[in-house]
Amino acid sequence: MLGAIAKAIFGSSNDRYVKSLDKIVKQINALEPTIEALSDDELKAQTAKFRAQLDDGKELDQILPEAFATVREASKRVLGMRHFDVQMIGGIVLHRGAIAEMRTGEGKTLVATLAVYLNAIEGKGVHVVTVNDYLARRDAEWMGQIYKYLGLTVGVIVPNLSEDERREAYNSDITYATNNELGFDYLRDNMKQERGQMVHRPFNFAIVDEVDSILIDEARTPLIISGPTDDKSDLYMSVDAVVKRLSEELYEKDEKAKNITLTEDGVEWAERELEMAGLLVGSNLYDVENTQVVHHLDQSLKANVMFKRDIDYIVKDGKIVIIDEFTGRMMDGRRWSNGLHQAVEAKEGVQIEPENQTMASITFQNYFRMYPKLGGMTGTAATEAAEFHDIYKMNVVTIPTNVPVQRVDEEDEFYKNTNDKFQAIAKLIAEKSKSGQPVLVGTVSIEKSELLSDFLKQEGVKHAVLNARFHEMEAHIVAQAGRMGAVTIATNMAGRGTDIQLGGNVEFRIEDELKDTPEGAARETAIEKIKDEVAAEKARVLEAGGLCVIGTERHESRRIDNQLRGRSGRQGDPGLSKFYLCLEDDLLRIFGPDTLFSRMMNSNLADGEAIGSKWLSKAIETAQKKVEARNYDVRKQVVEYDDVMNDQRKVIYAQREEIMDADALDDVVLDMRHDSINAIVGDACPPNSYPEQWDVAALKARIVEVAGIDAPIEQWMEGDGIEPQDIEQRIADLADAKMAEKVGEDHAIWRQVEKQVLLERLDHYWKEHLATLDALRQVVFLRAYAQKTPINEYKQEAFGLFERMLEAIREDVTRILCNSELRMPDPVQLPDLPDFLTTHIDPFTGENDAAGQRMAGADAMMGALGTGAAAVAGGDPYAHLGLSRNAPCPCGSGEKYKHCHGAVG
Repeated sequence: MLGAIAKAIFGSSNDRYVKSLDKIVKQINALEPTIEALSDDELKAQTAKFRAQLDDGKELDQILPEAFATVREASKRVLGMRHFDVQMIGGIVLHRGAIAEMRTGEGKTLVATLAVYLNAIEGKGVHVVTVNDYLARRDAEWMGQIYKYLGLTVGVIVPNLSEDERREAYNSDITYATNNELGFDYLRDNMKQERGQMVHRPFNFAIVDEVDSILIDEARTPLIISGPTDDKSDLYMSVDAVVKRLSEELYEKDEKAKNITLTEDGVEWAERELEMAGLLVGSNLYDVENTQVVHHLDQSLKANVMFKRDIDYIVKDGKIVIIDEFTGRMMDGRRWSNGLHQAVEAKEGVQIEPENQTMASITFQNYFRMYPKLGGMTGTAATEAAEFHDIYKMNVVTIPTNVPVQRVDEEDEFYKNTNDKFQAIAKLIAEKSKSGQPVLVGTVSIEKSELLSDFLKQEGVKHAVLNARFHEMEAHIVAQAGRMGAVTIATNMAGRGTDIQLGGNVEFRIEDELKDTPEGAARETAIEKIKDEVAAEKARVLEAGGLCVIGTERHESRRIDNQLRGRSGRQGDPGLSKFYLCLEDDLLRIFGPDTLFSRMMNSNLADGEAIGSKWLSKAIETAQKKVEARNYDVRKQVVEYDDVMNDQRKVIYAQREEIMDADALDDVVLDMRHDSINAIVGDACPPNSYPEQWDVAALKARIVEVAGIDAPIEQWMEGDGIEPQDIEQRIADLADAKMAEKVGEDHAIWRQVEKQVLLERLDHYWKEHLATLDALRQVVFLRAYAQKTPINEYKQEAFGLFERMLEAIREDVTRILCNSELRMPDPVQLPDLPDFLTTHIDPFTGENDAAGQRMAGADAMMGALGTGAAAVAGGDPYAHLGLSRNAPCPCGSGEKYKHCHGAVG
């Protein structure tokens, strides 16, 4: 009660914060006459002046008023658009790293130019993130006019750019891109072999458009780059044929650990056989070039010797099915990782199924938290303010509208079933359409859109159905949803970022109707005619009541409902919004099936009858709040688990950068070699043990395997006594001497070999670690039955796995370098990049919205490395992208892919 009184007197904390920004807005307005008086050249020179001030020690906040005034004037001269005072407030909020919640039609795209320009002056790069490629391209061209006028460079990241084009775009002062493209480029950068190949710059500042959609809705699913393990069916079969000829005396097995190793004679035999089969490069099994062959050999040995048919697995319908060792049950759909499953398939002669392996992944939460400063803007964020603050440390500031909202929000109407509800909706739409009032209908799924379309056909109502698949085409249709009598059905996410203007959108009509009309008097006359038609039509639409928005059911999130409702009542226009609900709606069916409300409606409502009350609407809102809280907990848990991986990801990526930047890695390799030797000696000669307790035979075997030297350990032990530390030092000295002799005068080449081996092994083990963590995350929840907290258990296990991974990397690098012979060409060629596949599952449709796409620019890079995919016979250069037949053709023709480069025949 007291809080309500205080709020009525003093305003909310949001109101007080917005009011505090008026002082800065007044400073900006006071500068307007001075800036207006500048000539074009003087106005363009402002950017150089601001940069000089920053170089002299001024802060961005100190130059903010004049910089904002400069952008406002540039916008007036270039676009004919002047920022309102409330837009200035929005710009300040964005600059301060907060979220500006502004109603639809308040000009968020223009607001962003203020904060973008101010922060781009430093030259560190500003990213503007949009929800789709169309908006990225549109905004870069549209708002880019202001930036270019003021002397800044603008880049845009869209699919199918070459690596050089991407690098140039990222090096621009301002870069427009989608969230998917940014994240995939970051992941791919951290799979490259040289710093010069990377496209990203260090993170600085980003503004996220439709911030709720990107940072909450799409953040439910991670970005994943996967690619085929370099395993090929013919290679598995060839290695399997060699292993099947291997006799028992050539290997040693440890059945408890299910591990198997070749003896020295076994290694020599394998080298001969593999060389004869054409699988070995040179004659040394442990050369750098043969790393993958050794891996295949190890897996094939395990498959043939250690894994037994009808005990570890069965063959069913031509497939290998794993048998659970504890329960004895078949585990359909499960596969062994690291190529072991393919090795067993080769052993049994069944079809070898390709396996894509996760090579890198990241959640949007952890990607965007890498920006030192992050701002966002949307029409709907207040309902998720707690999540934005907890996850991203961003506050939500609600910006007042420039003109008071006149839209009427009617109470929800409830029906018994879907049929009654849709009949009522279709009837209302028919009435509105006849009166000329435009109608926008929001549905929660494509299926519901098509169902409503059937009802409207029965009523004889002409309409358009959209489902957020083809953003550019839909933007044009949604832009005209405010015309007389227009009826547009859209999923709740369709057409976001597009302004619905009553009477029609002048710019879109010009683009659609005059695209073939050349510049000249005729075009100018046609443009004026369109403007007059739109103005006259707008007057008629206003008279009819403005845009009518209808929701066919409530969404789980109030925010999605508010997005739909906010499409009406733009910039003080009149409008109407109303939601229709029934007991069969998902929200009511799942969260209120046995409520008193449900029983009352079933028993008291006749077919086709509706009820509406504020109490019912309040009850629905309460249900939505509960669902929002539950969904937030789910997303928070996803972030908690990914945070564990993210800490490790940062370590690995930092190490990769250090390796790429280093001129020489002698010290790193030396430390790895000594650490590996110390670990091997520590295992065989435990601390505080007697020499007779040492496993000297195992120690010698391990040192031969890893360091490639036969150390006379027995001789060293014949004296008065020797400590494990002495053995470690003597073995290290022998290994160092061997390496020094091997390198000889070929220092330059060997340094490149070391760098390549380090990066290759780091990447290999990181991929395996990702797969292991994924498997751990799927089963760790079972620890809750033992009264243990799954997330804590996951952290402990993941840390142990990470430590073991680092140990394995050190030992593997040591083994490869110590057992390799230097026969590398000069210069050393970088390894080929794999055929990347990108995945981001759309949380609403369940579809991969990066489906079938190779990493944009991968072909250009692979071509530069001599492995680029050739264009498919028939002249389709986009065949390798796996595009949908109905997708827009990547060539930019505007035609569907199937009618353009993807045409059959």
